[in-house]
Amino acid sequence: MERAYRYRIYPTAAQESLLRCTMGCVRLVFNRALAARTQAWYERKERIDYPASSAMLTNWKKQDDLSFLNQVSSVPLQQALRHLQKAFSNFWAGRAKYPNFKKKHHGGSAEFTRSAFRFKAGRLYLAKCDEPLPVVWSRPLPDGAEPSTVTVKLDPAGRWHVSLLVNADIAPLEPVDRVIGLDAGISALVTTSDGQKVTNPRHFNQHYRRLRRAHKALARKQKASRNRERTRRVVARVSAKIADCRKDFLHKLTTKLVRENQTVVVEDLAVKNMVKNHKLARAISDAGWGEMVRQLTYKCQWYGRTLVQIDRWFPSTKRCGTCGHILSKLPLSIREWTCPECGCVHDRDVNAAHNILAAGLAESRNACGADVRPERDGS
Repeated sequence: MERAYRYRIYPTAAQESLLRCTMGCVRLVFNRALAARTQAWYERKERIDYPASSAMLTNWKKQDDLSFLNQVSSVPLQQALRHLQKAFSNFWAGRAKYPNFKKKHHGGSAEFTRSAFRFKAGRLYLAKCDEPLPVVWSRPLPDGAEPSTVTVKLDPAGRWHVSLLVNADIAPLEPVDRVIGLDAGISALVTTSDGQKVTNPRHFNQHYRRLRRAHKALARKQKASRNRERTRRVVARVSAKIADCRKDFLHKLTTKLVRENQTVVVEDLAVKNMVKNHKLARAISDAGWGEMVRQLTYKCQWYGRTLVQIDRWFPSTKRCGTCGHILSKLPLSIREWTCPECGCVHDRDVNAAHNILAAGLAESRNACGADVRPERDGS
């Protein structure tokens, strides 16, 4: 299966100039094509597809004021049009919002296919570039793997990365006789069905003071000045530090869960709807529940594990794991509760993890029905 390997690169001055020029051209082509598509739809109700956009790019290269598009490789420009076509396909299918224009201060990326790069003896050569990219090979590629796509990216913090997409054979892990249910939370990031709780590291709160000071300094700088650009990078570096810490923690957690369990059961949480609660939006976003489920999904697929997602309306928290009684209300402030039917005392999160596991096992065995998603009397 296809797998991407990401590395840090430190391009020379000439390489950085060429890469920045390439990303600028990619951004220009993407924005011009997006503007042309939008104008064509609002004025003539016409949809411009990829072949028409490619013909527009050919005409742009012939114009005197856009002749610099010929100085960079044509492959990243064509890939930008393909990405725009995919974005519109997702929009018309209802899977995504309308595409946005690319901005310079967000960094940029350029994708090179096989015809625009050369990988030889552990060295990566890009089109229009004579010297190999100085890649920090933090981990080796699989033996005999040849990259099919190379993507060079500049993040807002000014760091350069390259991603190599290769076809790799991933050996599945040895089967184990263990299943687990996971309940995502804020105080405890994950509560397992066997009673263990993983404390939420709250990475945003750890760097909140630095980020707040940096944002205040940015607000005081004059727009379009060098000081403002310098301070913007400080803000971007602090934000990147928070994101890197969060992703590193989630990678270690999900890898541990996949290695130790054959079946992992989670809830299908609607995070986009949950963050509309302004009192909990920052805490929910900092927890990274969506990223955790995403990592569990592809890691279970890689290593031969089973991931089960139960319905988001299943009352895992309000349901008694002993007798099945469902409470009408259970505020977030109540962490322990006693079942009025059987008198069993439940820890809120542990009980929810037990119910999630039971519902997931029932669903995986095709034995689920009204118990997994009970009928609701009201809204």
